[in-house]
Amino acid sequence: MYCAAAKNNNLPALCYSAAMSSIAGLMGMRHIALKVRDMARAKKFYREILGMAVVWEPDAQNLYLSSGCDNIALHETTEPYMAAAVEKQLDHLGFIVESVERVKELESEFIARGVTIVHPFKIHRDGSASFYCADPDGIVIQLLYEPTLSRQNIV
Repeated sequence: MYCAAAKNNNLPALCYSAAMSSIAGLMGMRHIALKVRDMARAKKFYREILGMAVVWEPDAQNLYLSSGCDNIALHETTEPYMAAAVEKQLDHLGFIVESVERVKELESEFIARGVTIVHPFKIHRDGSASFYCADPDGIVIQLLYEPTLSRQNIV
């Protein structure tokens, strides 16, 4: 097991089991950056719908959030840039959920809050279960119970 000291005194050290990566010191994919059209709208979605906390807000066009063991960067961009980006490279990003039942509950909660559901709840062939929703910019997010990842306990 590898434990990294927390850089922020308010957060505990994070421990990763060797099974998470075969490369020493590599702690998995824990960061993603997204371009958004409206920072206030995106900030509200990621804080209120997905429960993420603001880590750093260096200016009005850049925001970093975390759910504890990950980090997402939101960078506001211009409408002409977004219109010119004919093909976006990101298919979707995912949030791991603790159980199949909780995935179902979250879908209902998101629907009640007016979140767009892209693909409804489904149990997949590998035993995972998920649904897909969209953030205010149409970025697709998968809420996923995955038998291996959902059992990991990062403490």
